[in-house]
Amino acid sequence: MQNGFNAYAAAAKTAQAVVSPRELEAALLVKAATRLQIVADDWDQRAGELDDALSYNRRLWTLLVSAVIAEDNPLPVGIKQNILGLGNFIFNQTFRIAADPKPQSLGVLVSINRDIAAGLRGR
Repeated sequence: MQNGFNAYAAAAKTAQAVVSPRELEAALLVKAATRLQIVADDWDQRAGELDDALSYNRRLWTLLVSAVIAEDNPLPVGIKQNILGLGNFIFNQTFRIAADPKPQSLGVLVSINRDIAAGLRGR
């Protein structure tokens, strides 16, 4: 877990001068969605990549949820609750997919990541 956080922190520090934190979060969500979509689209050849794609997405959402629950996070309580609810859903869905892998099950994770990324980018 610490390695994931360190990687996220390093990427954030490097990208600070180039992109905003919201844009970085959006880019990471799109990256996670893309990894999941690639596995779903080519299931027969890429099913072996499922665990890595799910793990990446779970680690990303763990970091997002951790940032939301931080005491100094200025987001309104309602938005925090919504993100925590989404995080909980993501974690539960991830475990369901790992227990019963099917390519069509990945669509909901892909959609949520893309929709949140679009919102972060103001689209």
